[in-house]
Amino acid sequence: MPEPIRVRGSVVVPDAELVWRFSRSSGPGGQHVNTSDTQVELRYDLAASAALPEVWKERALERLAGRLVDGRVLVVRASEHRSQWRNREVAAARLASLLGEATAPPPKARRATKPSRGMVERRLFNKRHRSEVKQGRRSPRGGE
Repeated sequence: MPEPIRVRGSVVVPDAELVWRFSRSSGPGGQHVNTSDTQVELRYDLAASAALPEVWKERALERLAGRLVDGRVLVVRASEHRSQWRNREVAAARLASLLGEATAPPPKARRATKPSRGMVERRLFNKRHRSEVKQGRRSPRGGE
């Protein structure tokens, strides 16, 4: 692949840590489909990788636990396109996206806050006003 798989920032997965496999893909392709290996399977041994910082690796192993084969290898498949090259690009982009999301720091914890006195007063005023508007719509005989 000419374009390295960039996880986040300057962290790049080296080609030596990636294993590519190709097989026949189902779907459109005409006579060409039975003779070419267009489906791409990209395997990345996340647990043995030296490219990721240790903190990121632990975070990714925890978050991607359901997707990992044998608890360590991340597998991405692509077969949407008729060309192997395009499927390779799609698989690499998916791997980069998965690793980017999995290694992202956890979001900041939300601090609970109280609504301001002005907001509470405006809310209650609007409730009273809406109630008065609806009472003004009622018929004086009790809704017949």
